[in-house]
Amino acid sequence: MGTWTAIGSVFGNLPLPPGQVTGLIADVLLKRRCPWPLPGSEALQKIAGTGLLVIGGGLNAWALAERARRSARRFELERPEELVTSGPYALTRHPMYVGWWLIHMGGAILSGSSWVLATLPIGILMEHKGVLREEDELSEYFGGYAEYATRTPRYLGFRRRHPENR
Repeated sequence: MGTWTAIGSVFGNLPLPPGQVTGLIADVLLKRRCPWPLPGSEALQKIAGTGLLVIGGGLNAWALAERARRSARRFELERPEELVTSGPYALTRHPMYVGWWLIHMGGAILSGSSWVLATLPIGILMEHKGVLREEDELSEYFGGYAEYATRTPRYLGFRRRHPENR
């Protein structure tokens, strides 16, 4: 398999979470219709925004590569062969969602828009219900998911104390 084929195989599986896509589009439209500029230095906004974009994109790439590395057959994101708990999945159960949040925040900061203060939380809330459904499916599919969920934060360092606490 050539390098470009391998890259296409991994990134062809890159999901676009609807909450973040909707939030990014809303941010662009709101910025044009009713500008709400970020306070502070434009240079600092460019540095922070670019940094968040790079970190978010890197986190997504790392998560995809880790999942692909653990696939015996052709890698398909929506059809996991095993529960992956290594790499970024040791830090968060949903590294690609977190990566997209950073991309959303970075894009808005890079463009100088304060609308991210509204669009990012709404996007996260839109996705959370799907994440809970996804976790229920993973619990049924993989026997060790409940134990993994007790030791690994769902998102960013917030551990689930009891299965009922969602």
